[in-house]
Amino acid sequence: MQNKQITRSLIAIAVAIAVSAGFVAGRHGGVPQWIDAAHAAGAVPELSTSAPANGPAPLMPAEAAAKTGMPDFSGLVDAYGPAVVNISAEHIAKRTAAAPQQRMPFGQQMSPDDPFYQFFKRFYGNQMPGQDQGQGQDGDGAPDQDQTSMSLGSGFIISADGYILTNAHVVSGANVITVKLTDKREFRAKVVGSDKQSDVAVLKIEAKALPTVKIGDASKSKVGQWVVAIGSPYGFDNTVTSGIISAKARSLPDETYIPFIQTDVPVNPGNSGGPLFDMYGNVIGINSMIYSRTGGFQGLSFAIPINFAMKIKDDLIKTGHVERGRLGVAVQDVNQSLAQSFGLPKPQGALVSSIDKNGPAAKSSLKPGDVILQVNGVPVDQSASLPTMIADQKPGSIVHLQVWRDKAYKDVAVTIGAFPGAKVATDDSNASQVKLGVAVRALTADERRQASVAGGLLVEQVAGPAAAAGIQPGDVILAINGQPLTATDQLKDRLAHTGDSVALLIQRNNQQIFVPVDLN
Repeated sequence: MQNKQITRSLIAIAVAIAVSAGFVAGRHGGVPQWIDAAHAAGAVPELSTSAPANGPAPLMPAEAAAKTGMPDFSGLVDAYGPAVVNISAEHIAKRTAAAPQQRMPFGQQMSPDDPFYQFFKRFYGNQMPGQDQGQGQDGDGAPDQDQTSMSLGSGFIISADGYILTNAHVVSGANVITVKLTDKREFRAKVVGSDKQSDVAVLKIEAKALPTVKIGDASKSKVGQWVVAIGSPYGFDNTVTSGIISAKARSLPDETYIPFIQTDVPVNPGNSGGPLFDMYGNVIGINSMIYSRTGGFQGLSFAIPINFAMKIKDDLIKTGHVERGRLGVAVQDVNQSLAQSFGLPKPQGALVSSIDKNGPAAKSSLKPGDVILQVNGVPVDQSASLPTMIADQKPGSIVHLQVWRDKAYKDVAVTIGAFPGAKVATDDSNASQVKLGVAVRALTADERRQASVAGGLLVEQVAGPAAAAGIQPGDVILAINGQPLTATDQLKDRLAHTGDSVALLIQRNNQQIFVPVDLN
């Protein structure tokens, strides 16, 4: 016991020395620079200095930070913590032999071998988040009719009348979405719009005078700056964690469209959709994913820049979907060796490695081997920047590219195409998406011949009532309430005049069946 006490004392002394040394090295005029800036901006509130009866006066946050060399986030949490919400998404699907397991945020499932399994089971019972609920048996031994799962996430209120930003994967396929505030109020939320590719979703709750966050500018943030995350990891509401920005404009495999902010802020399943704050209380990102071999935090967290997310939000609120520009090229970074090979003054730009023969760039003079240096006069510092710059362009517009070819600058004009992706049954209204929960398109002539049908709509994405009824991507909707379908507008019109349920005639694996769908 004595040895353990001595060891603990030595550790405490070593930590104190390390903290003190780090503070002295970072001082500027007696106070760390970030404390000066935060206090001047009002991010660190003044606290009462009245002394308790039997002790010294408590330290103000700035004083405490100056003594410890660590930032104080209490003012930020007090001001904006109430605008961070907990989101519970309930998924109800008809049990089928091939029904996939629902996954928790960040893609983690709670295994029975997990040391926290029994702990969380006390809260959730047999409805564990992300779990396959049993083996097709109810408690009374009867076969299950439905398969229910819950996913947990976070979000933040961006307007006093109830608009909320979160991740698309938090609410994807949910039948019932519940939003809980820090004051214990709960609201049923509706999905205004969800964009799978950017992983941004907008929710709406019916309330007024709600607390809101302050939207910042992610482009002004710098690597090495302190940031704070507030969310609901594993359902623990309003958990606050902090760290620094590790990198910016990070491109991830299969996620090249988003220029992620990388941090070392501890986030875990349930933090998805929560805000990432800078030291002044501005939201600069949406915590979206982690890199992990275990399913838990391992020091690599990624957030969607708020500037990027707000553009998606505007499109979702206005039209219910996101329209993106497309160039139709594959690009790679230019390193020092490539720059020397091409005669570039320095490594920069996006090297075109291939061109889609059916894409917009194929109709221009752009060639493989060109290095794209500018888009409409805006520099392309690295290849990861190009997809976002092109996606921001309106399909049909002309962009002017400055490229490096044969050791000379050249200008190339390209007419931007539309980014491929599923369209909801109606482009001018998301009524059918909300009401039925499908993204569909008309069958091509070849597809009609192969399926031996005269018409029909191919289901590309499914959620909500349609998912609960067992509709799957790849199904062909032939008719609604006995009326044949050949165009997406027909589905929109007929859904507008239906009651609380519809009967869909679908074809799957060359077999046709009527499927009743409860629209509520």
